[in-house]
Amino acid sequence: MFDSLFRLFSHDLGIDLGTANILVHVRGKGIAIREPSIVARHNKTKKVIAVGSEAKKMLGKTPGTIDAIKPLEHGVISDFDAATYMFQYYIRKVHEVGTPFYQFARPRVAVGIPSGVTEVERRAVWESALQAGARECYLIEEPMAAAVGAGVSVFEPTGVLIVDIGGGTTEIAVISLGGIVVNRSLKIAGNEMDQAIIHYIRLRHGLLIGEKTAEEVKIKIGSAYKGKSPAKRSQPVAEKVEKELAKEGLEKVEIEKEGREKIAIIRGRDIETGLPKSLRINETEIREAIGPVVSEIVDAIMEVIEETPPELTADILEHGIMLTGGGSLLPGVDELIIERTKIPVILVEDPLTTVVRGTAKLLEDTSLLNQVKVTGGLR
Repeated sequence: MFDSLFRLFSHDLGIDLGTANILVHVRGKGIAIREPSIVARHNKTKKVIAVGSEAKKMLGKTPGTIDAIKPLEHGVISDFDAATYMFQYYIRKVHEVGTPFYQFARPRVAVGIPSGVTEVERRAVWESALQAGARECYLIEEPMAAAVGAGVSVFEPTGVLIVDIGGGTTEIAVISLGGIVVNRSLKIAGNEMDQAIIHYIRLRHGLLIGEKTAEEVKIKIGSAYKGKSPAKRSQPVAEKVEKELAKEGLEKVEIEKEGREKIAIIRGRDIETGLPKSLRINETEIREAIGPVVSEIVDAIMEVIEETPPELTADILEHGIMLTGGGSLLPGVDELIIERTKIPVILVEDPLTTVVRGTAKLLEDTSLLNQVKVTGGLR
């Protein structure tokens, strides 16, 4: 009886619980939530002050009494209470629209998780979702969810290589016959590129900058391959990037053109004097800063290909590497992979939502869901 009541007032939710962003897909409605995975709370009372975009605007600006927390680190929960609150907040938010009985909402949820997590880390996500109000929680490995979201027939006897470059992890996996044959789950992704930029500017120019500034510099003038500029993004992608920057309050870095190259004017604190200082930095320097991170990702792709059975390698050579995730929007990353692997690269359409679309599709097909869901350690 209660289950029928919960079904009546609940929507099935596909969730991409990313280190950088959380996305929620509502069955029959599409993607309803796309927010930064950040919670701001009072460090003594533990009262939550802001979630998502509003919390991200506080990063690096909070007084000593308030912490801006990232509940996930490298794709796994690092702060259980904050993650549970974030789950609960968004589950309630998507049910508040259109029904006065949102307090009865107990949805079924499918959550994408990194393929390399431990049983304890898997269980933390599962328990967090249930405590937040889900009546059922299914865990899907992100490479599988990304493949389904990209429209791949994962149960065919054909090898498909998926590379999902996210905020906290990079997932590389060869999928065939509904399973992952070979994979790597790297704790190296977009966030590490931001940290590399911070480190480079501190060492090379003696300037301290924050994470938000580094991220904006990466998005606006970052590239992985010489001659591939952010200016060469397609118009729809460029517009979407600008929209996301504005939403998250990332509009502090000014951009100028110097010949064919873009220059970013950034502001930070001078290490020697402790005073505010402006700096002009170009595309070449940012490419040099993030180069080692991108190179490590490409090295891991090479390792996965080397470990793949010959028959599946032939399939990958024929059909190409499917590149998705926010990191795939870094100009030139596809060219670099092609140069190193000699294999074509296919950029998935709308790469930021591939995983969440995959979890939503799986929730709609119970037989498919039962074949690919992660069950180890979960009742």
